[in-house]
Amino acid sequence: MSVLHTVARFNANSDRANLNCNRNPSNSKSKKDENAELGITQARTLTMKSHKNLYPKLCSFENLELAFKKARRDKTSLPYVVEFEKDLEKNLTKIQKELINQTYKPSPLKRFIIRDPKTRTIHASIFRDRVVYHAIINILEPIYEPIFIHDSYASRKDKGAHKAVERFDQFKRKVSKNGKLTKNHYNKNNVTGHVLKADIKHYFKTIDHKILLNIIKRKIKDE
Repeated sequence: MSVLHTVARFNANSDRANLNCNRNPSNSKSKKDENAELGITQARTLTMKSHKNLYPKLCSFENLELAFKKARRDKTSLPYVVEFEKDLEKNLTKIQKELINQTYKPSPLKRFIIRDPKTRTIHASIFRDRVVYHAIINILEPIYEPIFIHDSYASRKDKGAHKAVERFDQFKRKVSKNGKLTKNHYNKNNVTGHVLKADIKHYFKTIDHKILLNIIKRKIKDE
């Protein structure tokens, strides 16, 4: 899901960046401005490019085998993974036939509660469905990854929580001028800077699937 959820962010980010470049009143462009505009042009080219005939690649046995390896990562000893791997070729072939015949349907999600510390309801897929999800990601990730905004860190290669914290630290030092005290500071903690922490309530439950699919259709031409 995370591969798709970030897609919509790029369009707004690209438009803002282009607007900022167009505000430069000077006719003479610096190298930095030229590089920025070049980056936007390249990003827009990637955004406009569409892809078709992807479904056969999705259904290929090689793709499903790679998807299995990704789905079992760090889970090799779990019983349901061991059971699936016992008849790996048979299980992957069955999934492949269902995909080719377009009869594949995900199983109902398993619901459970976690507290870490906030109470959250989790809906988990069975293992064979996770294999299919990874098979889809194998196809979509190379298409969408290049056009994601830089500061999106969830479920992406070379990103994650630690990279997000490092990036936040960069912004923190920049905004606070590397810890420079305010003019009328009362103690050694009065530095300039503000942080906005926000969340969207029930984000995953309230995503409009029609809008999301229309966004995907801009690039993916397969039915």
